Amino acid sequence: MHPGGPFWQKKDDGAWSIPKGEYEGAADALEAAKREFTEETSFSAQGEFVSLTPITQPSGKLVSAWAVAGDVDAEKLRSNTFTMEWPPKSGKQEEFPEVDRGEWFDLRSARRKLVPGQVPFLTELELIMAPHAPE
Repeated sequence: MHPGGPFWQKKDDGAWSIPKGEYEGAADALEAAKREFTEETSFSAQGEFVSLTPITQPSGKLVSAWAVAGDVDAEKLRSNTFTMEWPPKSGKQEEFPEVDRGEWFDLRSARRKLVPGQVPFLTELELIMAPHAPE
């Protein structure tokens, strides 16, 4: 998913991200992930979820992720929005989509597109999927 807003508008390689968000300590992380996925895409994630090893991004943020088989039409993605002052120091508030687009990538392209701190999720997923790959 490509983040929305003016900061990310012209960024591509190394800018894409998995759907994610914050949750309170006592909240169920998987339920929070499902909620965030729906908020950022308008799709519902269902199926057998496979927990991936949490990673700490360079920013220090701990990210937990799950893999689940599914298929959505990325062209139909609809995201929630956020408000920020734009242009900076203008005093005007502008609304932007949290995610401005989604796309499917092969693993090689995904490694290039994804923010570097989340690439380990792809590596782990590839190892999990290896026994199921066609010969």
